[in-house]
Parts: sequence; C-alpha cells; structure tokens
Amino acid sequence: MIVAHPLMLTNFFVAGINYKKSDGEMRGRFAINTDQYSKIINSAPDYGVDSFFILSTCNRTEIYGFADNPDCLTELLCSQTTGDKRTFTQLAYVKNGRDAAEHLFKVGAGLDSQILGDYEIIGQLKKAIKFSSDNGFINPFMQRLSDHVLQASKLIKNSTDLSSGSVSVSFTAVQYLKQHISSNSKHKILVIGAGKIGRNTCKNLVDYFGEADITLINRSMDRAAVLAAELDLNYASMDDLSAYLNISDIILVATSALQPLVSAKDFQGTEKKLILDLSIPYNVDPAVSALPNVTLINVDELSKATDENLQKRRSELPKALAIIRDCMADFLDWYEMHKISPVLKAVKTTLSDIYRQQLAVTKKTDKAVSYKYETKVQAVVKNMACKIKHDKNYGCHSLEAINEFMRAVAN
Repeated sequence: MIVAHPLMLTNFFVAGINYKKSDGEMRGRFAINTDQYSKIINSAPDYGVDSFFILSTCNRTEIYGFADNPDCLTELLCSQTTGDKRTFTQLAYVKNGRDAAEHLFKVGAGLDSQILGDYEIIGQLKKAIKFSSDNGFINPFMQRLSDHVLQASKLIKNSTDLSSGSVSVSFTAVQYLKQHISSNSKHKILVIGAGKIGRNTCKNLVDYFGEADITLINRSMDRAAVLAAELDLNYASMDDLSAYLNISDIILVATSALQPLVSAKDFQGTEKKLILDLSIPYNVDPAVSALPNVTLINVDELSKATDENLQKRRSELPKALAIIRDCMADFLDWYEMHKISPVLKAVKTTLSDIYRQQLAVTKKTDKAVSYKYETKVQAVVKNMACKIKHDKNYGCHSLEAINEFMRAVAN
C-alpha cells in the first residue's frame, strides 16, 4: 500500500495528448476503454499513484492525478496502451498545479475541444471521475476540484450561447448528413454502437431522419433492444453485422473496440455508401475508403466541417472564461483553507485547553460562561484564518491568536 501524497497543488499533474498535435490514428494508440481502465486502477499503486482519473475521448487521452512527478502518471497510462511511453511523451503536454487545474476547467467547459463548446465532454468527464471514485482513487482535492469544474460547465451552458448549434460529434454527424444527402425516407441507416455517442447519434437521427429505416447494432444486444424500443428503431445482432453493412447506404460507427469492426472484406457489392467513423481508435479500416462508391469520413474530418454557428460561439468565450475564473477562485479559496486547517485545528485545541483551565481555576461551571468562551475561540480562529490567507504566515498568527484570546477572556 503506497503512502498518499499530500494534497498540495505541487503534487497535482495532468499529462495528455489531443487533436492539436496528433491525428485520430495516433490518438487511437493511447485510447483507453473500460477494461484497460480497470487494469490501470489495479496497478496504480505499483507506479506510486494513489489518486487519479483518465479522460479518454475522440479528441484526447489525459491522465490527471497526484504523483511525485508526471512520469509516474504517463508510465501508468501507457502500461495498458498499444502506444509506447516514448511516443506519448513526444506528443504530450504536461501541466502542474494551478495550470493543471485551469486546464481541467477549460476541458470541462468544451473550450479545449475540437468542436468548440462540445457538450458531450462533460458527460465523459463525469463518467471518468466516477470510475476512479468508485474504486477509491479520488482524493478530497480532486473531488472538490471536479465539483467546481462541473459547476463552471453548468453555469456556462445555462448563461452563455457557447453550446449553441453544432456542439457535439453526434450532432455534427447528423448535420453533415443533412448537408450531403437527400432528405427522402428511402435511406437505410445503420448505427453501430449504443454508448453515449451512439445513443445521441440515434436520437439526432430520429429527429432529422425519422422516416428513414434505421437499425442499431451493439455488442450487447440487450442494450441495443432497450434503446431501440425507446426511440422506435430496428435492432439486430452483431452476428448480422456483415449483412446490414451491405444493405445500408449510410453507416455510422460509434464503438470503442481496440481493432476495426468494419473492413473492406465486409462489403461485397459496389452500392454507393457513406460511412462516418465517430470512433477513436478508428473502428473502420481506412482501406474501406479505397472501395468504389464508398465515402469514408472520420471524426477529425467531420470536426472540420463548415459550422455556421462557430463565430457566434467564439464571441461567447469572454463570458465563459470569466465564469471559469470565478469558479477557479472559489476552488483556490477552498484549497487555501484546506491547507491551513491543521494549523487552525491545533490553535483551536490550544485555546480550548486554555479556557478549560480558566474555568477550573475560577470554578465556574455555568453554561453561559462556557458558551462565552467557546464563542470567543471561534471568533479568534476565524480572524486568524483570514490573516493567514492574506499574509501566508502561520507561526506569527498562531501566537497572535493566543494573545488575542487571552485579552478577550480577560475582559
């Protein structure tokens, strides 16, 4: 069992790669699914990591946590990826302390996403934190930080237009279809995957192509059946995937398989097809794009599609950043109080001992007198906390608090 790291900003790091310096194929080498996450959880103590979480989406893979240095986190992450630590380090950004915390605020608000204002990221962030928390790997610092990040994201969503228009991969996919295919009801649409992105994709398809013949296939057929019943879709077994690939003219893939589920050999005819691969790592073999009459669009290409609302959302950035600054300040206030809480507790204990000694000498046992002393203790400790936060001087203010208390009880 490793010793927990002190809850200090200096021990908090984030190391990650994202779309800015790595393409989808490269990001796929470092994508983390649930099984890999579980293995990383189990081996974390071996790497000197006692509190962390991993955010793995189509845009990024990041590990946030407490460690002696960021190498501990990157080694832990790369222990379960197909990509190696050396490659990850060459592409990665590493942030520490306040910079790492501020980065998480921006990620949670969708400011660092390939699609500005992406509202799917906050659900993915909640899921990542919960997974680590359920396994005992979220300390009070990270829990409080994540609470403030979620609060900032909610405030930005409700009080700005940053999330207006096309602000998620699933929504952008359907917008792309609207721009590039006819709106008739003869389309046979296949969706592979019933996770968060797959579910949202199905909902958006129903909204815009409700008359089309839409079929859902998922590794868990029960999960596919539940979602299909909810949205009035067709569903089929993964065993029938090849048949549905051939009869469908529009295919959307949103799965988390480590290897491609769809390859060139799955297609037998030359019918015209449009395939959108929303997965990282890619779940459609790039060789499929060489097939006649097949158009394959991956998540990076999709995110670069024309977005009429982009300029409007960019104009909301100052408001969003102001909200982040306020929430970040609230978090740092909590952090400063948390740092000095042992000192305050020690002073409070000392003052309480002094007033009990005073009561013993004077032989006063009246409840009103005891309440008076306790009230003075609380007031002195509160005043001391304010001064420490301002001056960052523990020892001086500890002595001052004792003197202040002695003057107070003497009156």
